[in-house]
Amino acid sequence: MTEQYQDAELCEACGCSAEVGFMIKEGDEVSQVSLFSGSAETLKAEFDKYLALAKSINQNVQFEASNIDADTTEMHVNFKFEVTAEKLIFDLKSRTLSR
Repeated sequence: MTEQYQDAELCEACGCSAEVGFMIKEGDEVSQVSLFSGSAETLKAEFDKYLALAKSINQNVQFEASNIDADTTEMHVNFKFEVTAEKLIFDLKSRTLSR
């Protein structure tokens, strides 16, 4: 008797096999982002990328960010979207920014 084993193939177009862990829940509109960098200037530039992405998804996105001063090397930001689907889109698209 021969056993055949086939790995689950990842869809190149949507990556749905890898995204099974995402659940859409009511009231889950806040995405938390932590940024780390060697300088405050680089940290601000990274934050600006995330903010631009969030605004491209929903111009009315609200955010709350930790303060940046000259010695800051990390920043924590909460982006609040109007609906959960926008938050999910942001989470998926922001993966390319963290590379």
